[in-house]
Amino acid sequence: MDKMKRFFMYALWIILFFLFSNFLIAVGLESNYKDLRRDDNLAQVNIYQAQATKVNGRIRGIVTNSDANDISGKYLEFRFYSKRDVYLGKQYIQIGDLDKDQTQSFEMFFKLKDTSHYEVSIVDEKTNENEDIELLPSDWTRPEVLLATALAILIIW
Repeated sequence: MDKMKRFFMYALWIILFFLFSNFLIAVGLESNYKDLRRDDNLAQVNIYQAQATKVNGRIRGIVTNSDANDISGKYLEFRFYSKRDVYLGKQYIQIGDLDKDQTQSFEMFFKLKDTSHYEVSIVDEKTNENEDIELLPSDWTRPEVLLATALAILIIW
């Protein structure tokens, strides 16, 4: 019985350590993200999350097609700048074929250093594609993080 009790205590400590370390990692990563300033006033583009760290960032939002300005099939152009208004790069997101008052959500993960603000504009086509910034695939989901952690533990052991 004493061995079983000791085994459960070890298992409990491992589980508590795992939960505590995941909490600290999540808090540490999220605290590095700072909000980005937006320097335009497009009513059709609603950005609900625009944040960046020292080396990368993320932008999430919704674009709405309206009667006054049909944006179906066009592109959203994001231009990024540093604190001293140094142009860092641009990236495009294609807007699908939208009907009147239809919305499309979008998200973009980018890799730029020291980004402080950005501008959004709607353009008909992409220009200077060699100027595009590097996009990151996406944030890892919780199951992906857990799987990677488990694989790392197995490799170390």
